[in-house]
Amino acid sequence: MSSAALTPWSLTDVPDQAGRTAVVTGPSLGGLGHHTALELARRGARVVLAGRNPEKLGATADAITAELGGDQPAPEQLVVDLSDLTSVRAAARRAADLGPLHLLVNNAGVMGTPERRTPDGLELQMATNHFGPFLLTGLLLPQLVAAEDARVVTVSSLMHRRARSAPLGDPRQQGRYRKWQAYAQSKLANLLFTFELERRLREAGLPVAATAAHPGFAGTHLAANGQFGGAADGLTGRASSVYDAAVRAVAQPVAVGAWPTLMAATADLPGGTYCGPDGPGQMRGRPQVVTASAAAQDAGAQRALWVLSERTVGLTWP
Repeated sequence: MSSAALTPWSLTDVPDQAGRTAVVTGPSLGGLGHHTALELARRGARVVLAGRNPEKLGATADAITAELGGDQPAPEQLVVDLSDLTSVRAAARRAADLGPLHLLVNNAGVMGTPERRTPDGLELQMATNHFGPFLLTGLLLPQLVAAEDARVVTVSSLMHRRARSAPLGDPRQQGRYRKWQAYAQSKLANLLFTFELERRLREAGLPVAATAAHPGFAGTHLAANGQFGGAADGLTGRASSVYDAAVRAVAQPVAVGAWPTLMAATADLPGGTYCGPDGPGQMRGRPQVVTASAAAQDAGAQRALWVLSERTVGLTWP
């Protein structure tokens, strides 16, 4: 095991990122992706913000530029809606102009949404949190390989432990919808994907590693929607704002919630490593190497989800 897995990690451990290109999905202003991108840019990385709303991408880019005082190049932007496989393919074609990619952070996600089907007939949470990132990673793999020392980091959640089973059924079949179980399964899928990706990369001898992270209980906007299962269901308007403020008062800051992702992205760690906070219940604290649930470590489920995902998105890789 590397020394990074055994010693306390801090933000000062992020090494110089000059000459490296990093794509960060889901960089909403003030969110985990924003703070992940900010710290990478602060250390010299060429950062590409990938999200579906050009105005929001611009707002985050402006905030990062203002924070760094013009010392680093302004973040670039890549418009992509991860819930729409057609959009993912179009974004990957545009991303070809970026050249070799050293880091892909699959951070984007939705949580506890009402039942909705995407244009591809997929449930929204699984589409956004798993199938879209699965396709994007596969399409960007040649550019990651070209970097000769690249990493794919996928952001999961403590909620992966709440999944009753792996999401291995027909993803286009509609049945009874339980939004929090769907979310938990999508976060379990993030880890099943990471571990199977790492295994396949090693078998293929490719110079890319796959790691994962979770933020603990961070005070993002998603927290007000019920980070641990429906606590804010039914709240709207002022009531939701009050709840959001209460969550932020007890949760760790969003910037700190991004630390496990940054550790997974930059520390000297082997592929397949999972990072999360070191506090009680992994809710908050400094990043450390953590253990995924037994369900996430099920090799059979990892392989089965991979095959299902290839069939669903229409891409066989690596």
